[in-house]
Amino acid sequence: MHRLEPVFSPRAILSLCLGLILHACSSIAPPAVENSVWSQHQHQLDALAQWQVRGRVNVRYDNESYTPRIQWQQDERNYKIRLWGTFNAGNTRIEGRPGRVTMEQDGNLLSAGTPEDLILQQLGYELPVSYLEYWIKGLPAPNSRADLTFNNLNQLTSLIQDGWTVSYTDPRNYDGIALPRRVEVTRPRDDVRLRFVGLNWTLAPALEPL
Repeated sequence: MHRLEPVFSPRAILSLCLGLILHACSSIAPPAVENSVWSQHQHQLDALAQWQVRGRVNVRYDNESYTPRIQWQQDERNYKIRLWGTFNAGNTRIEGRPGRVTMEQDGNLLSAGTPEDLILQQLGYELPVSYLEYWIKGLPAPNSRADLTFNNLNQLTSLIQDGWTVSYTDPRNYDGIALPRRVEVTRPRDDVRLRFVGLNWTLAPALEPL
């Protein structure tokens, strides 16, 4: 009787795993370089109206903490946000446009005039979702004063706006545009924190269906 040889040897499996790891690492955009002029970079971000970002978001409020996966797709003022994984709501989809936002959660469809109202009603805490559209890219939200802090490469490291502090680390270069890989949003007065980590950006026209 002939002994059957395994289809894949341990060495082949190890090589395959290493290849997958290297491919995953290579898909991370390279570090962003110095921003010589903030106004030019701000103009780039303002013009970036269609994008998608994937990663994780750690939500902490009232001594509770959840870390779902997040996929956020923005198309001008319309957006779709999907949260899934370890979260008090399980698989959640949020779709919004100016004046209306809906949330689908465990088969139930809920709606409100603003995302802030919907989050407060259903999850019990305030999140500045309308501001996050700008903050997550590295921009202050319009029509409100913001204090900005830069590092020695003229990269934005933090901003303070309407009682919220937003911190940025590990900027990455996507087609000449610096976008953050890690964003932390906090409001010390009531111990609310959002920590976006492992952000990977996709810019138009390469957006994927959500």
